[in-house]
Amino acid sequence: MECDAGRLATFERMNALARRELGHGLEHAPSGGGSDASFTAGIGVPTMDGLGAVGDGAHALHEHVVVDSLPERAAVCAAILRDW
Repeated sequence: MECDAGRLATFERMNALARRELGHGLEHAPSGGGSDASFTAGIGVPTMDGLGAVGDGAHALHEHVVVDSLPERAAVCAAILRDW
């Protein structure tokens, strides 16, 4: 998923919502792979990925989720859905 103007504008809007809701922003980083987000990004729709659980090791033996991060991630998603 290339970071074009539409995707950057979408990120900035989501980042502002996270700052207001949580008191800190989101991290911006390159994203790729085979998620459903790749389909919408591939047809030019501004798309964000990586709003799920915090953790590491996707699809590896050491894959894990930081359970204490789940309420915060849910709050960010709720704020985005509520205020978009």
